Amino acid sequence: MGLLVDGVWQEDVTRTTNGRFVRPNTAYHNFVTPDGSPGPNGKGGFSAEAGRYHLYISLACPWAHRTLIFRSLKQLDNVISVSLAEPLYGKTGWEFGDARGGTSDSANGKKTLAEVYLLANPHYTGRVSVPVLWDKKQRTVVNNESSEIIRMLNSAFEAFTNVHTDYYPAELRAEIDRINDIVYPTVNNGVYRAGFATSQDAYEEAARGIFATFDNWKSGYRGSAISSAVKSPKPTGDCSPRSCVSTRFITATSNAICGALPTIPICRTICAISIRCRASPRP
Repeated sequence: MGLLVDGVWQEDVTRTTNGRFVRPNTAYHNFVTPDGSPGPNGKGGFSAEAGRYHLYISLACPWAHRTLIFRSLKQLDNVISVSLAEPLYGKTGWEFGDARGGTSDSANGKKTLAEVYLLANPHYTGRVSVPVLWDKKQRTVVNNESSEIIRMLNSAFEAFTNVHTDYYPAELRAEIDRINDIVYPTVNNGVYRAGFATSQDAYEEAARGIFATFDNWKSGYRGSAISSAVKSPKPTGDCSPRSCVSTRFITATSNAICGALPTIPICRTICAISIRCRASPRP
């Protein structure tokens, strides 16, 4: 997988260190707020307006998919437009087109997401990742961190929707943040650490961390303010790459469901039962 270096696409860049997948930090952390004041990170000037913002995602990316879930939950389909990159990563990253469920870039008319990043900064250096929240007025990237985008969709656009459910209520934020600090490295990012590992030790470290989190969930989170009885299957036998179900399936369920909707019991249940390890000899 490649990236942009000073505005130029570079190929064959490794994503592992000592066999372990290393996720790079996202670059844009501005916030849309109701009045345009600065959010928790970044600068101000991004006020909530209908039709001003555009969401770039790919349905192949669980991190991006959860922003689409929130856009639907909050009924913001007519407030924030969206373009879908094709699900197959091209030679220059995410590409737009009507093949395989993708769409054209209706905001900027570009062929690749890399071109969109270069509109915001012609000398951009970093990964060209989804999701991206784009500001049509300032013609720049507002944010490309999915966890922050869903927080914006949850609260910033209340004036433009009839759905006022708060998925990040003040009285539960400390506990939500505490659980996310556990779930993110071991489950949300853990499935990537397992899937992209290039050594057996790195794979086992990540895979076992996933199951350990769910074992701890059963015993440690029961009785908390946002917890319900979640029964995750206990893995049996060897958990080698051949014995576990599709890493892509685990990634999609754990990120798109657990990461997007951490307070809904049925979503946590689906996430828990999505990880099953079959007993089989080590390859």
